[in-house]
Amino acid sequence: MSQPGAPEPVQPVPTTADEALAAARSRFEVLDTAGNPAPLHVVEFDTGFLIHAVMPPPPPGTQAPLGGSHMVIAKDDGAITYVPNFPPDSAIELYRSLRRADS
Repeated sequence: MSQPGAPEPVQPVPTTADEALAAARSRFEVLDTAGNPAPLHVVEFDTGFLIHAVMPPPPPGTQAPLGGSHMVIAKDDGAITYVPNFPPDSAIELYRSLRRADS
């Protein structure tokens, strides 16, 4: 069940990483520090596709900006969930716990 204001599920539901990336491009745009769209990367796992931006390393002596999010597209129903900008394995585990809590 969708929450009010939640993004519409991806239809048709992606079955490959390439399909998930194509679906994400129209819904998930992350800008790099120069204001350009950052390249997106997909990590496929058992129940979904984690899409995250690949950011260039910050200039020497500076810190990478904090914040941001990853998008997950569920394999079963195409539902879109946003999770914090954690390392991919941690973001996937958080997503799994959120889905368990919703069921």
